Amino acid sequence: MSIAIHPLPAFEDNYIWTIRSGDTVAVVDPGEAAPVRRYLEQTGAKLCAILITHRHGDHTDGIAALTSDTAVPVFGPSLEAVAGVTHPLGDGQRIVVPELGIDFEVIAVPGHTRGHVAYYRRGLLFCGDVLFGAGCGRVFEGTMAEMQASLARLAALPGDTAVYCAHEYTQANLRFARAVEPDSAALLERSAAVAKLRGEGRPTVPSTLAEELATNPFLRWDAPAVIAAARGRRGSPPRDAVEVFAAIREWKNGF
Repeated sequence: MSIAIHPLPAFEDNYIWTIRSGDTVAVVDPGEAAPVRRYLEQTGAKLCAILITHRHGDHTDGIAALTSDTAVPVFGPSLEAVAGVTHPLGDGQRIVVPELGIDFEVIAVPGHTRGHVAYYRRGLLFCGDVLFGAGCGRVFEGTMAEMQASLARLAALPGDTAVYCAHEYTQANLRFARAVEPDSAALLERSAAVAKLRGEGRPTVPSTLAEELATNPFLRWDAPAVIAAARGRRGSPPRDAVEVFAAIREWKNGF
């Protein structure tokens, strides 16, 4: 059974992801109900499941309205209080969406929030606010070490994995990435491609994990240029990958 994935813009820069097979669809992180309702009305598709990555309202506030329309399972992190979640999940669990004929592995990725999870199956990653196009989420509830470890888990997935993040931040993130690695030809090439997409009003995501490994400073803690940038920010050599990541993340906070 083939599936199609389509973004629904929400708020200023959010994406609600639809995962569709035939006339059945699941949605990921519906921060508001209206875009999903419009999509269902326009396509005639039926909602079969909701997947939640973390507790922030711009990812969860549409749950109540959507489940009042149609009673469907709502999957979400067990370590966070998310109203409406019917199937709380932890690291290593697997969920099945039988209407779509697909399943996902749940990967715990704390750092942005304490219980943040990602959903992975071969070739697909729905990662919420942990990994972005050329960037990563802020560290709100976890530690820098937790966030770097979470990103390292995602970085170990196959390079052809499509990265479905929840925000359209790529162009701004690339400006920062070029400040970290100003001599990167890969960044120049990606920046030009992203500028073209945005000029045409098109999304810049999904990217691939291979593309992120080549251009995302928050996955490149072993790259000499990123280590040098971290040293410049710290005023001393970073001792390990966590200190490289922390220096770059703190720089980005004020960029």
